[in-house]
Amino acid sequence: MKRGLVVALSALLLAACGGGGDGGSEPASSGVTVDTRFGPVTIEKPPTRVVALGWSDAETALALGVQPVGASDWLAFGGKGVGPWADGLYRQAPTLLGTTEIDYEAVAALQPDLILNTRSDNDQAKHEKLAKIAPTVGAPKDVIPYGTSWRQQVELVAKALGKVPEGEKIITDLDAKFAANKKFDGRTAVVGAYFDGKFGAYVSGDPRADFMKAIGFTLRQDVEDLASGTFYVDISAERLDLLAADLSVLFPIGGDASALKANPLVPEKALVLEDKNLINAFSSGSSLGMAYALDQAVPLFTGALG
Repeated sequence: MKRGLVVALSALLLAACGGGGDGGSEPASSGVTVDTRFGPVTIEKPPTRVVALGWSDAETALALGVQPVGASDWLAFGGKGVGPWADGLYRQAPTLLGTTEIDYEAVAALQPDLILNTRSDNDQAKHEKLAKIAPTVGAPKDVIPYGTSWRQQVELVAKALGKVPEGEKIITDLDAKFAANKKFDGRTAVVGAYFDGKFGAYVSGDPRADFMKAIGFTLRQDVEDLASGTFYVDISAERLDLLAADLSVLFPIGGDASALKANPLVPEKALVLEDKNLINAFSSGSSLGMAYALDQAVPLFTGALG
């Protein structure tokens, strides 16, 4: 499983002063307590300098009308560190920070009054170091590393920012959008990636896999059974039959799709994604990215299924 985790993390890496919101309600009160896997976190007053370290935490804050002063660029967008679905939400680019390796001095230098790390590797030692800098909101209880869902992320970040009504609206609107695109009941699906000459598949707890379930697909159980507390599993060259389903969605990481498309063992009817923006939206796990992916991917899925 170690190789699978390395591949999956590579997928993530490859595939401003002031944090007050642009609109939306002001935080209703201070002294908010957020429950996390590391225990309750109390935020004594509405935060104004937010550092967003977790995967898609910055996009979630932006969706709630708050601009982080520092953020991790998990999908290597560069610039402001967010996808095109978040264009225009920053007035000023944040300081971009590391992803799997945290520069604690750089975080501290930003003088945050709140650190968001809701989708991460769930490392206790990292959390404790961050918590010494500022109140740090980690993942919810009982999720695998990087397994915080978009819904859990919105709930955690909205509460921490004092933006609960805004968070509820985001959830309601995206639930409705998923429901309107739930067109694939009774069909099976596999979501796979190709990186460094190796194949793998995403399983429940990963936003790509959970996206497919939310629009009606059933994931192959034999692929699900390969997981052991991870969101990604290796698929050997001898078992590429595991990537076959009613809809096989595959994409390259860190390169173009030519080698993937040329591989004779890839399921013949696989849908190979080549649009980098779509791949990143599909991989982002943020409410903004999920909405973009629904608009762009569902028509492709419908066409692939004939």
